[in-house]
Amino acid sequence: MSDFLATGGPWIIGALILAVLFGIIISAFRVMPDFQRLVVFRLGRCVGAKGPGLVFLLPFVDKGVRVDLRETWFEVQPQTCITKDNATVSIDFLIYMKVVDAIPSVIQVVDYRGAARGIAITTLRAIVGDMALDDVLAKRDSINEIMRGKLDEATSRWGIKVTAVEIREVIPPRDILESMSKQMSAERTRRAVVLEANGQSEAAIKRAEGARQATILQAEGTREATILQAQATREAAIMQAEGYAMALQKVYEIANHVDGKTMNLQYLETLKTLGQSQSTKWIMPLELTSLVQPFQAMVQAAGSASGSPVAAQNGNGNHPAPAQQMPLPSQPVPPMPASPMSGQVRPASAPNPVQTASYQPPQTRPNGNNNYVPPISQ
Repeated sequence: MSDFLATGGPWIIGALILAVLFGIIISAFRVMPDFQRLVVFRLGRCVGAKGPGLVFLLPFVDKGVRVDLRETWFEVQPQTCITKDNATVSIDFLIYMKVVDAIPSVIQVVDYRGAARGIAITTLRAIVGDMALDDVLAKRDSINEIMRGKLDEATSRWGIKVTAVEIREVIPPRDILESMSKQMSAERTRRAVVLEANGQSEAAIKRAEGARQATILQAEGTREATILQAQATREAAIMQAEGYAMALQKVYEIANHVDGKTMNLQYLETLKTLGQSQSTKWIMPLELTSLVQPFQAMVQAAGSASGSPVAAQNGNGNHPAPAQQMPLPSQPVPPMPASPMSGQVRPASAPNPVQTASYQPPQTRPNGNNNYVPPISQ
């Protein structure tokens, strides 16, 4: 011992003491990042949360607990739940949360993650138990929102904020999956039938509208064609009538300059044509009676020059004195027909004016004497 003290032992002991004191002093200082807080307990009593930055703890007196303020998440394993309509489903989900108050998260609860997981499982089963299977499958967002509200209400006393709850997968039983597949197939078949029926209905409507438009266009075309045809017929009739009127005008102008001999030659040509036809009944106009008057005048002139009287037409050879004009029979005489040069023919149903006229008044001879010339009868 004397040798240890003589060789510098006190210096070694002093260095060791200084090293321990330096270690104790160094351990009393803590550096806290911005996303962490240090809850300090002094002799078992919480004195508050410190940080971020450099934090000093009294050696052997203060004790610190680190708390992470960043948002964290954890997964809840698939949980078997029974729906309102007694269907069994398996649901797994994720919970997102963060510490908003470091002191309650350390003092109020031992493990806030485990506590939040337990509350989430019981809340999920309570929510699914009040819903039908179809609602569970179709209303995931509603379930997420309900669970987040209830979890946030339960964990707020721990200084924990539940930010989101997300259902990841809902797995119904096998028989329900088969029923859902059949239902989905039937629904798709129904939609296909409905779409086909709607397509046929729209196609029929389109065809009917097309047929109606075609009928309307065809009717309008027929009407316009009929109108144009009627206008063309009217214009043709007007032009034909005008041409016929011009022809009659020309005939009239020429007839005004034609003498009686030319007309007699025309009558003779007409009689020649009638004689060549195979008709058994002829209708003669009254104008033909004037055809023989020039010949009668020639015969009477020749008889008066020779001094021999012309035989009378009454059979007794005596020339009766000119008598006053006798009244015509009570039988009506039809109107005078048009001249053959006019191009008009008297209807066959009208009686022959030559045959109906049974009496002609005495005529004056063209030679100036008053000898009687009997009319020509049929």
